[in-house]
Amino acid sequence: MSEPILRTKALTKRFGGLVAVSDVSLDLFVGEVHVVIGPNGAGKSTLTNLLSGDLPPTSGEVIFEGRDIAGCTSDHISRLGIGRSYQKTNIFLPFTVFENCRLAAQSRTPHALSVFQQAGGYAEINRLAEEAMAAAGLTHRAGRIAATLSHGEQRQLEIAMCLATQPRLLLLDEPLAGMGPHESQRMVELIKGLTADHAIMLIEHDMDAVFALAHRLTVMVNGEVLESGTPEAVRSSPAVQLAYLGGEELLYD
Repeated sequence: MSEPILRTKALTKRFGGLVAVSDVSLDLFVGEVHVVIGPNGAGKSTLTNLLSGDLPPTSGEVIFEGRDIAGCTSDHISRLGIGRSYQKTNIFLPFTVFENCRLAAQSRTPHALSVFQQAGGYAEINRLAEEAMAAAGLTHRAGRIAATLSHGEQRQLEIAMCLATQPRLLLLDEPLAGMGPHESQRMVELIKGLTADHAIMLIEHDMDAVFALAHRLTVMVNGEVLESGTPEAVRSSPAVQLAYLGGEELLYD
């Protein structure tokens, strides 16, 4: 097995007396979707914030491609090759789909753009934006104002914006939230298509999507890892059934 692109060791986040994430260790690999599930308040989004730099850890390590990035700022971590989406869609609603992706691609330029050249004149930035739209299935929506897209397409656009920054690791926080069955299936297929070239950590409550996508599954409860392993091993765990689903074997449905 190849080395993980990201590894956490005893990662912990305290807010005063509240321990939101406690001693979490996990590995993320390119070519795999690692799904993290758990009840509300289990620490899933806090864990994502620690990996993306939106929050600094209290203790522990976050090793990305051989370097400890724990405590680095979110913009620095993004430039290293980690992209993320949020529970609430985070896009520029007045701009077109292409403009959103172009702005994301611009963030990776090593120098300031010239005020004397139109933004649309930068061929490399435009190429990255177009490739990101294609990967997210939005080429046919390039000229649409983001505010006029469906909810599912807006979530696709957020992922396209992540892709325009050329990440190697994607942190996706509930990308299927609020979607109907058709949009959910489209998002599942999109994530599957991204797996070969990326490591993906997915936070999700839709159990059909979880078991359609997960190569590895981690269950968190009260900030701690209750169980981690293959989906088959996790869903057969009595501890998971009791703590996450109140003893009901719904994971088999």
